[in-house]
Amino acid sequence: MFERREYDLSGKELRHVVLRGADFRAGGIADCRLRGVDIWNVEISADLQNVVINGVDVAPLIEAELDRRDPERAKMRPATPEGFREAWTILEGRWAATVERARTFPEERLHEPVGDEWSFIQTLRHLCFASDAWVGRMILGDPSPWHPLDLPWDEAPGWEGIPWDREARPGLDEVLAVRRERQAMVAKAIGALTPERLSGTVTMREPGWPQIEEFPIKECLLIVLNEEYQHHQYAERDLAALQG
Repeated sequence: MFERREYDLSGKELRHVVLRGADFRAGGIADCRLRGVDIWNVEISADLQNVVINGVDVAPLIEAELDRRDPERAKMRPATPEGFREAWTILEGRWAATVERARTFPEERLHEPVGDEWSFIQTLRHLCFASDAWVGRMILGDPSPWHPLDLPWDEAPGWEGIPWDREARPGLDEVLAVRRERQAMVAKAIGALTPERLSGTVTMREPGWPQIEEFPIKECLLIVLNEEYQHHQYAERDLAALQG
């Protein structure tokens, strides 16, 4: 069972601290200085902004390298309705190929986590949750769009009325049926975009998550694109590991 722990070190001064073998998840490091430290054999997966290492802001360099490795990655940051439609078409094509690859595995393996990450089926369940949250709830205005198989992120605080059964083991076809409905919902919302609609905002005051006022529709859709793109990367990585 997943165990959630929270530590807040805001405002603390840490000296002569060694973090060998540490594992940080879903936290934040902001407005900090690390001086005179050794950073060896470190793997970081993060949203980087103004990260200056030895006098160099490395965030733009990393973004440029990731875009170089995958030229279609830059299309995941669209600014027009047409750009969103193109991005969604790309993602649907990539996921279709990945699902076909996953079908070559025994289904039991698709429930198998790689390291301490989600299994392939849990990844699909999380994407259903993301679509429900940012399109079903925020853009379409349904305060409770959830399916029982929706899976929030592990470090989520938990909310009354929102499903969160990490240990469920539905079949691939069962999850894909929900997934196809959510993909169609997102495709319909993106297909109906106009410049005026894209520049608008949405508000959701009902209990649950997200609960935001005057949030840009564009940002809702960018979150969905990012979730789809990043988790596709993870899914391909994990299938390769299972195959290996």
